[in-house]
Amino acid sequence: MKLQFKQIVTIILSIFLLSCGSDDTASQTVAPTLPPVIKDPTTPTAPSVNYLALGDSYTIGQSVCETCRFPEQLKSGLKALYPQTNFSLKVIATTGWTTSNLISAINTQSPESNYDLVTLLIGVNNQFQGKNFALYEKEFPELVTKAIALAKGDKKNVIVLSIPDYAYTKFGMMYGTEGRMKISAEIDQYNTLAENYCLKNGIAFVSITGITRQGLMNTSLVATDGLHPSQQAYSMFVEKMMPQVKIALQD
Repeated sequence: MKLQFKQIVTIILSIFLLSCGSDDTASQTVAPTLPPVIKDPTTPTAPSVNYLALGDSYTIGQSVCETCRFPEQLKSGLKALYPQTNFSLKVIATTGWTTSNLISAINTQSPESNYDLVTLLIGVNNQFQGKNFALYEKEFPELVTKAIALAKGDKKNVIVLSIPDYAYTKFGMMYGTEGRMKISAEIDQYNTLAENYCLKNGIAFVSITGITRQGLMNTSLVATDGLHPSQQAYSMFVEKMMPQVKIALQD
């Protein structure tokens, strides 16, 4: 009897231990695996980056300091992000320029086609000066083509920005309710054409129009002239652009 009892106890203990081992194995099997932490690269693919900004008053930074305009703020942000990289900036932009003026300036200046990043923001003066919309339909694609050529022929290095809406400024208020609605509708028309063209052709398009449409609720987004974006607004432009800029520089 004693022998049988010992055998029974041994069997029960064995079953218990096996059961515990199975539970441990099961718990190990279902243990969650944490995804790897992915950090931004510390440097772009190139040791130096040449940046070309094409546009009009919104690019030259009318009524804000030279370092306050968005191309300079973007350059500073990139320097902080990639301290081991050398950044250079060239701006081809003047207040009042239409698409025609910008094309003429590019042809006259004939910049080298060695830019790692090119931004394009143009069209508000076509609208403001009452140019036929067909002119923008013709010349916007031409400017994008020129921008790609200047960006070493690589469309991934080109970023198009939407046109700001000056209807939401002190200056825009002078047009009255109907006039402001007309301005916004026409700017939407320009931006829709530009965005659709970029989407169709695989070019990065960043919409910053919504930022400028906060100008009446948040007057700090408008420069002291009551018309153009302020340093703060340009900072918001850069923040919106930065993800696409990182992609362009890493490719």
